[in-house]
Amino acid sequence: MGTLRTGALTRRRVGTRAADLEYAVLDVETTGLDPREGARLVEIAVVRVRGDGTLVEEFSTLVDPRAPVRGQEFHGIGEGDVVGAPRVETIVPRVSQLLSGAVVVCHNLDFEERFLTAELVPAGLPRGLSGLCTLRALRSQLDLPRYSLPRATHLLSGEWPTGQHTALGDARACARLLVEMIANAPGELRYTGPEPRLLRAVGSSAEDAPDEPVRWKPRTTPLTGGLAPLNTWNARWRRSELDAALCGGAFRDTDREVAESAARRGARLRRRVAAAAAVTGGIAATAAGGLLLRLAGVHGGHRGRAR
Repeated sequence: MGTLRTGALTRRRVGTRAADLEYAVLDVETTGLDPREGARLVEIAVVRVRGDGTLVEEFSTLVDPRAPVRGQEFHGIGEGDVVGAPRVETIVPRVSQLLSGAVVVCHNLDFEERFLTAELVPAGLPRGLSGLCTLRALRSQLDLPRYSLPRATHLLSGEWPTGQHTALGDARACARLLVEMIANAPGELRYTGPEPRLLRAVGSSAEDAPDEPVRWKPRTTPLTGGLAPLNTWNARWRRSELDAALCGGAFRDTDREVAESAARRGARLRRRVAAAAAVTGGIAATAAGGLLLRLAGVHGGHRGRAR
């Protein structure tokens, strides 16, 4: 079983209403791109939010990578910043508490999942959590020239997200993008993945997991007052949504064409199935009507003879 069992957002009438779920929006900053090549977590943040936009809780901390801190040109974290920061095994109980009963959301989930699998799972984070990738969701539902978190936010709302390249700043921006997507969809969005799991606290009880230890070093200030009012998008929603499974990776022009072609074939097939069902239903209704008339005639004849 993988760390995350990824679902998708759809306008079809399947799955669970997206507005009814809670989401644990997660972002990490790392010393490199691939944990298999020695890259490690250096910062992590989780923003817990409801599908209606209500902010439930948020958490952020630097992490001691126990390795040289590289990538400073991107995340701005130096060697001195992580002195005294917790190690991964220390934060797993708190992270598990935040992920419990929620869909785990990231913008480019494949990247974060690699680090969750390499570092948090060996420290006790359970596998098989519900997941959702907002990058794939945007590509599936909207036709945009760019889908990165800052560019998509600006294209859709006219605003640039703040706190870019900090884990908490990016998690907040992703959470806002998700709830605005749910609020602005032309049809009700539903989540098709597995039901979120309630997690048992790892390593200590949930009550013993401290909220904000002094030695942990968040790099952004708490978000007072919750999320700002949601923006109305002026966006081109796809008439036929794409299969989210085809919307990963670089999503170059050829990838987009493959996904759009598959969506057109799927739409044609659904129309044919619906038409066939309508014809079959009409035939069945006609047959049923005839049977009722025949039964009515039989019963009428019986009543006539009885009189």
